Amino acid sequence: MKLVSWNVNGIRACIRKGFLDYFKEVDADIFCLQETKVQEGQIQLELEGYHQYWNYAVKKGYSGTAVFTKIEPLSVQYGMGVGEKEEEGRMITLEFAAFFVVNVYTPNSKRDLSRLDYRLEWEDLMLQYLLELDKEKPVILCGDLNVAHQEIDLKNDKSNRGNSGFTDEERGKFSVLLDNGFIDTYRYFYPDQAGSYTWWSYMNKVRERNIGWRIDYFVVSERLQERLSDAQIHCDVMGSDHCPVVLEMNA
Repeated sequence: MKLVSWNVNGIRACIRKGFLDYFKEVDADIFCLQETKVQEGQIQLELEGYHQYWNYAVKKGYSGTAVFTKIEPLSVQYGMGVGEKEEEGRMITLEFAAFFVVNVYTPNSKRDLSRLDYRLEWEDLMLQYLLELDKEKPVILCGDLNVAHQEIDLKNDKSNRGNSGFTDEERGKFSVLLDNGFIDTYRYFYPDQAGSYTWWSYMNKVRERNIGWRIDYFVVSERLQERLSDAQIHCDVMGSDHCPVVLEMNA
């Protein structure tokens, strides 16, 4: 089984930059998108063999998630069921026979950290949500989690210390997630691999020089460990300021 996650930073723009070519080539069983930036009716994708699920933000041109899956889910939930925090279309949960897939676009705390408190509250709610799901069956969490967990996960760790996405608070929340029975799958396979990034600023030559951050993840319940086959970062795939990440699992 192959799962792919990609923050496309606007699905319509990404399509113009070759999204469908990559989608067909990678041939994922489950393909998760973040930051789709569309409203209902603004896009019609013909993806033969896939069921489509979209969670739109109330605000136009903002946030949003989607999942395309060959396997029809048993159930689908949009958001965590916590009222006002659902307006940004940041989560879709698909239930399958053996596990849940939770596609997430975690709120950014903003450059001035004005949204850090909101972000940390959202993280607490998400952890409780994931733990409740995990009581029922294993969980595969994927998406743009907007945090570089360790120094190895970004190019300039010293100069970015305390910046949005690399605050002690955000990194701590990710540690708590792992401490509650979850695995960062890329680090499971490549614990010491430096220079593996999934996001680069649009500033001049930043991506060419690989000055990036690893903020896109597949995180799974520990009891799925024996099914893990490989985790990949497709850093050569263009079309967004993020690149796709991939998880391969055995049946």
